Amino acid sequence: MNKKHTVSHEIKKRRVYPRTTPLMASSKDDSATDADDSAANRRRANSNTKLFADGERVLAYHGPRIYEAKVLKSEIRKNDWKYFVHYLGWSKTWDEWVDADRLMKKTAENIRKQQALDKKQGVEPKLGRSNQTKSKTPNGIPSYCHLVLSVGSSGSKGKKRKHESSAEKENTAVEKVVGIEIPQTLKKQLVDDWGFVNEQNKLVELPRSPNVDDILKMYLEYRSKKDNMITDSVEEILKGLRCYFDRALPVILLYDKERLQYRESIKNDVSPSSIYGAEHLLRLFVKLPEILPYVNIEGDLLMSLQQEFLDFLTFLQKKQSSFFLLYDE
Repeated sequence: MNKKHTVSHEIKKRRVYPRTTPLMASSKDDSATDADDSAANRRRANSNTKLFADGERVLAYHGPRIYEAKVLKSEIRKNDWKYFVHYLGWSKTWDEWVDADRLMKKTAENIRKQQALDKKQGVEPKLGRSNQTKSKTPNGIPSYCHLVLSVGSSGSKGKKRKHESSAEKENTAVEKVVGIEIPQTLKKQLVDDWGFVNEQNKLVELPRSPNVDDILKMYLEYRSKKDNMITDSVEEILKGLRCYFDRALPVILLYDKERLQYRESIKNDVSPSSIYGAEHLLRLFVKLPEILPYVNIEGDLLMSLQQEFLDFLTFLQKKQSSFFLLYDE
């Protein structure tokens, strides 16, 4: 079936971010209280007033959670104050420019809001920043996803992972360099996808067909025919991809203009992988190089995992006309 793009609705024009804007979360989850929304609205109305000082410790929304952060610098951009923040306990690679509505003063009341939000999302209370540091990525992706991928990767080689200390794991993660080469036609798909949302002010109509779950199943069938067997390692890797997708989507894979649609579509424990399709799945492969260094596997197994991802991307490329929306030139 020839699929021309459809849109769920035209969305109200908002500020369009530059093309270099990363696929990062940029607004809080709807689990925040109405009081939070009111406060955010007040901050937007006074965006030409500097609300946070350089060097000030603040609380910052990142996806559905609130983190302790520090304002490193600030400047006015297009008549609005922007703040460059560092998330305390996290790598500086997560430093980013944010609007005032992402930040809150570090008061006792706001700390209680942070704790209440963590409790609502089932996040265990932190005793200090050390726990955050061990988690490596401030994106809400659970260790289970990393574990599934590591099991799948080691299964393909039949090797056991040697025990490492926490310090060794941290050093290994820093030293690992992970690259995933995205085929040129899929790179163009990403660019067109960005323009569709951020320049044309349109959204991909949901639910998508095929959805992410469907695509993963089709790939498993493709591999079983190609290899003349179904391997446990491939199944585990696909489980890991699905886990990454479901947890990473609301945090680092959505553009700001897509967040309302996400809140309206994902309710009652519905899995994002059953609603979203290839367009958003492809975005995951842009972010995987930032995540994979923290998967607990050895270098040669990591290379094997990268090869599995390359094979999957090749499959997406072959099915591009049937999996992806066809955007107008």
